[in-house]
Amino acid sequence: MHFKRKSNRLDLSIYEGRRAYFITCNTKDGRGLFHSKEIVDIHLKILKEASLKNGFEVIVYCFMPDHLHIFTIGNNDQSNLITFIKNYKQVSGFAYKKETGLNLWQKSYYDHILRKEESIEDIVRYILENPKRKGIANNARDYQFSGSLVYGVDIFDFLNM
Repeated sequence: MHFKRKSNRLDLSIYEGRRAYFITCNTKDGRGLFHSKEIVDIHLKILKEASLKNGFEVIVYCFMPDHLHIFTIGNNDQSNLITFIKNYKQVSGFAYKKETGLNLWQKSYYDHILRKEESIEDIVRYILENPKRKGIANNARDYQFSGSLVYGVDIFDFLNM
């Protein structure tokens, strides 16, 4: 007997265009892998390349030891979130497997499409404050594995963090 995995995605057209998304990708088996600047820099470079290739701006990211948070916005009508995240996870997963022989990512990812009434600032703040909430940083600005591919460190000044 073969069971088909239920999709947790909405209608595919909802993942296209100039929309804002809050994404969480978990590592396989919750392994704590993002713990060094060298590792995070490799994955950040892949994330930047995937975002540019697929028409997305990564407003904020946070590499936690066992997961990655991204807040991103499509920058054109052809921007496709599913293609972007698939590309990022495929390239980063391949590089990791080539080096270690292990799978990097848990299947799929969590997505939240922002509604008009939701605050971008609240989502960005939530992502950046994750290390403090988890007890791995004294404050958001001190955590070295988060930031913005659009605004750089200015994102903290903007939010008065």
